[in-house]
Amino acid sequence: MALLHRARLHPGKLELLAAWLPGRPWYQGPVPADVVRVASFRFDDPDGAVGIETMLVSPGEGVVYQVPLTYRDAPLSGGDDWLVGTAEHTALGRRWVYDACGDPVYASALAAAIVTGGSQAEEFFEVDGVRETREPSMTVAGSGTPGSSVPAVQVIRRVVEGGSTTIVTDSVELAVVRRPGAGDGGLAGDALTGTWPGQPTPLPLAYAVAR
Repeated sequence: MALLHRARLHPGKLELLAAWLPGRPWYQGPVPADVVRVASFRFDDPDGAVGIETMLVSPGEGVVYQVPLTYRDAPLSGGDDWLVGTAEHTALGRRWVYDACGDPVYASALAAAIVTGGSQAEEFFEVDGVRETREPSMTVAGSGTPGSSVPAVQVIRRVVEGGSTTIVTDSVELAVVRRPGAGDGGLAGDALTGTWPGQPTPLPLAYAVAR
């Protein structure tokens, strides 16, 4: 489960992405990037330390980009190249926001969802000790088999940018499709697919192949 807070983030996520996206080699939208949120989903960090959220955003004209993000309460060691920005959270304080493709916690969660046929985390708020579930804005599903052995990701060895972003770890190779529907991820392994309002047919979002 993903515990959310009824709080504000300054600058907001879309503000951070508007400044960050134009510098990405896979972004082909207008500059500056005036993006809107299309949908999002979350994975759970088993240690409860890192927030993991994948956002689908659009700069207009029906184009959708996939941007996985991680939220940390301290800088990620060796993660300067993946920093999207910092923001102040009214409940949690300063948060370091990263392109999750450079974060091993995201790589581990993504691999687990794909390999085990998993889905997104249930999202909820806690108000006066009572949990209130938030309805998902999209649904994702892995094509793997429940109970499968999940590769343990300890380190990211390299990241290769392109139409998809390839994440090579010590145990699994992942491909994140940056523009869903515009091409595959370049891998032939199990996949994570997603649907969202206006996109009822599942589209590939990511792939995983054990190394």
